[in-house]
Amino acid sequence: MTHQTVGYPAQPGLPDDPRANVTQPTPSCPVEITLAALHGRWTTLVIREFLHGDRTFTELRHALPALSDKVLSDRLAHLTEAGVLARHRQPGWPPRVYYTLTSHGRQLGPVLQALWDWGAEHQLPSTETR
Repeated sequence: MTHQTVGYPAQPGLPDDPRANVTQPTPSCPVEITLAALHGRWTTLVIREFLHGDRTFTELRHALPALSDKVLSDRLAHLTEAGVLARHRQPGWPPRVYYTLTSHGRQLGPVLQALWDWGAEHQLPSTETR
């Protein structure tokens, strides 16, 4: 795609958008917004679990047994605040809370796949072969 005022084609990875012409990271940068949503260790694995369907806290604990309850709680709160997850509380005793991906959250599936593909292609040699 060629911008009318520039006269040269856009290059992959270089968006034809004035927000991309900055000299330092800004909170309004789409890349920074995405990185902020994915911030924190375990976040991508938590999102991966939701790509398989709705989950409760307990289901996530079983799916990711090495993840502490505190970090899981933090990630769920962060992803909910970022608009990636929606929290649904069902009445009853004990109350059950389900989390589900929002439409914005579902759009992270291809993003995570692209990150996986890039990492798989550029994988560093293991320490055993160095």
